Amino acid sequence: MDIILALKALIMGLVEGFTEFLPISSTGHLILADSLLNFAGMEEKMKVFEIVIQAGAIFAVCWEYRARIAAVLSGLFSDRKQQRFAINVIIAFLPAAVLGVAFNKAIKAVLFKPVPVALAFIVGGLVILLVERSEAKNPGMARITSVDDMTPVDAIKIGLAQAFALIPGTSRSGATIMGSMMFGLSRQVATEFSFFLAIPTLLGATVYSLFKERALLSAADLPLFGIGSLAAFVSAFLCVRWLLRYISTHTFTFFAWYRIVFGLVVLATAHYGLVQWVD
Repeated sequence: MDIILALKALIMGLVEGFTEFLPISSTGHLILADSLLNFAGMEEKMKVFEIVIQAGAIFAVCWEYRARIAAVLSGLFSDRKQQRFAINVIIAFLPAAVLGVAFNKAIKAVLFKPVPVALAFIVGGLVILLVERSEAKNPGMARITSVDDMTPVDAIKIGLAQAFALIPGTSRSGATIMGSMMFGLSRQVATEFSFFLAIPTLLGATVYSLFKERALLSAADLPLFGIGSLAAFVSAFLCVRWLLRYISTHTFTFFAWYRIVFGLVVLATAHYGLVQWVD
């Protein structure tokens, strides 16, 4: 296997893992990283690669929350609390799933490009600042302080918020967390539910996309996919652990400014030709 290609796969895996569960858009970062690393002649293969390494990030969350997942699975037919939790996750998952299947092709054709992604970065950052400003004016006003206190109505609202993440650069976790906080969930609960909701959302998207692109799968690519997936798993696991500690004493304001500055840099470099972003 080409060492340069292996290094690029490692970088892409790290980008996926470190950005998937932060409110900064993993899809946006992958599009930009893909553009910078220049996988010339491998555009179709990279579609499958980015799908596969996403699974590594999913497994990181499954491992972190393995005890709760086991409790839900064992209590599906006997424990009302676990049943309610599972139903809420399914309800929240449906809007993005339905809209994703319906509009995925159109979204990829129009918006999966560096400049639209940069604009989404900036808009998303401004939304985070507005939500945090509102939170600062009403501290301690969250009505839901446990994922087990959520209702189906809360779940559908959060699911609709997550659907905005179909726009690349918006951030699935960012849309989910900010929407959850707007709808009355505490910062901690909003973040945790975002992790739980990521499991069916990302797993469903991975399976669906792999099925569509199955003709591009090849056993010869297993080493490349393995490097990227392992990098995504390790970096996502570390990121999830770090984020849970971070939000216990911090707001999401830092991520908002990161998004805004990063988006402006991409727009400026594209406008002045300093970086040849590939559409």
